Amino acid sequence: MKSAVETLNPTRVRLTVEVPFEELKDSLDAAYKKINQQVTVKGFRKGKIPARVIDQRFGRGAVLEEAVNDALPKFYTEAVNEAELNVLGQPEVDITELKDNETLNFTAEVDVRPSIEIPDYSGIEVEVDAIEVSDEDVDKAVEELRERFASTSPVERAAEDGDVVTIDLEAKVEGEVLEDGVASGVSYTIGSGELLEGIDDAVKGLEAGGEATFTSELKGGSAAGKEAEVTVKVTQVAARELPSLDDDFAQLASEFDTLDELKADSRKRLENMKQYDQATQAQERVLEKLLELVEVPVPEKLLADEIQTRTHNLEHHQLGQMGLDLDKYLEIQGKSREEFDAETKEQAEKGIKTQFVLDELVNKEKLNVNQEELTEHLMRRAQSSGMSPDQFAQAVVEGGQVPMLVGEVARGKALAVVVEAATVKDTNGEVVDLEDDEDETAAAEGEQTSDAAEEKTEA
Repeated sequence: MKSAVETLNPTRVRLTVEVPFEELKDSLDAAYKKINQQVTVKGFRKGKIPARVIDQRFGRGAVLEEAVNDALPKFYTEAVNEAELNVLGQPEVDITELKDNETLNFTAEVDVRPSIEIPDYSGIEVEVDAIEVSDEDVDKAVEELRERFASTSPVERAAEDGDVVTIDLEAKVEGEVLEDGVASGVSYTIGSGELLEGIDDAVKGLEAGGEATFTSELKGGSAAGKEAEVTVKVTQVAARELPSLDDDFAQLASEFDTLDELKADSRKRLENMKQYDQATQAQERVLEKLLELVEVPVPEKLLADEIQTRTHNLEHHQLGQMGLDLDKYLEIQGKSREEFDAETKEQAEKGIKTQFVLDELVNKEKLNVNQEELTEHLMRRAQSSGMSPDQFAQAVVEGGQVPMLVGEVARGKALAVVVEAATVKDTNGEVVDLEDDEDETAAAEGEQTSDAAEEKTEA
């Protein structure tokens, strides 16, 4: 077999392959054997039909077609390996010449990873938000904890803001009660905004036994997005009572004995959260600066597939769970389809470029992923997916996704190398030390590269 490579553009090549006919022998033998098992010829036992009889009865062309279909993947793979190409996706194959007992010639056009030159990134400088926790922040956190320990008690008065009402609901669209539009005994806190728009005004001022009708757009269910006439009946009004903000509350709501200790712990927790947010912000901004330094051509087909995958996932998974279609989502977002398509393309392009650049850094810095790092990453991914580590690990193995996880960890380590070399300062001008949070946030950044691009770029 002889092969040659022609570069069509920085991300696409054409392979020209010439195969001497004798190299098709194994595939021809396999083709005759396969046809033998599929056909019956009078006078011959099944599987014992001579090749010449198969040629006469079914045509030599059918045998050649079967043999070529069997052989092409093997010859294509050999040509790719011989040329040391890092291919993306499936090739477009064209048989240019097939002469019986002489030769098989074909071409294969395929996308390839572009050659990327990683420049010196040690001069990258970024600014991030300073870590500042005010007394107001601490008070707000303690107040939110206090809200969680609120109790309720029925009252004989009209409902007010902050009250918890028990209500029955009935929704009609065009005068017809919806099958899924009736609910009884629903508990609702007035002012929480957790139910339908307009319900707060409808129930405020009602006592137990009172009812009101209002119009609202349904957020979910069989008539999501439609205007409905909703009747709400209040069956109970209960006032919320907050516990006193004292040491007894601290002992009730935490492991601390005093309110001061609880507040000190809340401040520490808020500082840790802001520290993590700061590290994440640093990762994102360093990555943006890095991408600005590198010229990364993106394969057109890979980009088109990535855009399609992102749009499909949004329409059929995320929006489907909310009972929305894309048109309604865009209306809520105040975006045109053109704006949505432009944003999706930009995000997809950034995801592909990020993966290419970080993968090149992995090779350049000779970064490896050990078992401990992979296990820690798997635990984080399992937690974010809502699955147990064992369930997630089983799903990853069965789905052949272990290389994907290894890639995520490796890219996270590559980005951590760049962040370590960069200068990160906060808005107060102080140099930020991200060493403690670097690995975790970098691994999270590695997860953000496109899943679709990951699947298509596995060679």
